[in-house]
Amino acid sequence: MDAIQNEVVSFQHVSKIYNTGTVALSQFHFSIKEGEFISFLGPSGCGKSTALRMVAGLGEATEGKVKVFGQNPKEIIKNTNDIAFVFQDANLLPWRTVLENVLLPLELRGADKKRRKEDAIKVLEMVGLKDHLKSYPRQLSGGMKMRVSIARALAAKPKMLLMDEPFAALDEITRQTLQTELLEIWKRENMTILFVTHNVYEAVYLSTRIAVLSARPGRLSSIIDVDLPYPRERTDERFTEYVNIAARSLEDSTTRRELG
Repeated sequence: MDAIQNEVVSFQHVSKIYNTGTVALSQFHFSIKEGEFISFLGPSGCGKSTALRMVAGLGEATEGKVKVFGQNPKEIIKNTNDIAFVFQDANLLPWRTVLENVLLPLELRGADKKRRKEDAIKVLEMVGLKDHLKSYPRQLSGGMKMRVSIARALAAKPKMLLMDEPFAALDEITRQTLQTELLEIWKRENMTILFVTHNVYEAVYLSTRIAVLSARPGRLSSIIDVDLPYPRERTDERFTEYVNIAARSLEDSTTRRELG
């Protein structure tokens, strides 16, 4: 009973076939519980982003159902602030300052003017940008732009954060820094995160569970429970063991039989 109550996302034998005939997902069956940090790990073109977009209400299943908080994702997006999306590209408006970019979704939701400014400043402090409120995107590094994007997503206080390879274009040092900051936010805000990546190290460092998808058409190839305490040390022997497990699962994902 508790497992059903705590289920926030369910893919119920979901298949996705585009108009071109491309099969992106095939019989994908998976559920996510409240408070988890889930990574979808798989090769390019395996349907990871397609699955994520369905959770965000940006696409529909050809077969099967996707439920978010027990409802159609489009209804959740339309009526609540429970879901926020962070893309690989920060997508900041160049004519708006850092603060104004973060304020944008709150303005669109019609939030109280004073309250929304307070909330925006709070999340910018959370991501370490309180000294850059009046800066413009052109004045920011790639890592800082991504911090603004994350702050914008957090401003409406979502219950779930969807992230589509947000750190892929960043250098390794910046990527690792933002990974650590993201984990701190996840624990502090007690939210659920669904994260798409093709980076094995990133998946192991961040996730409570990793769902490995096969090459197209995307199927659930394996599920890895990452039984490591936070914060995780990349040089730890057990961390390396999980990296090897995930790497083997990824390598085998084209031939491994679908779970369930």
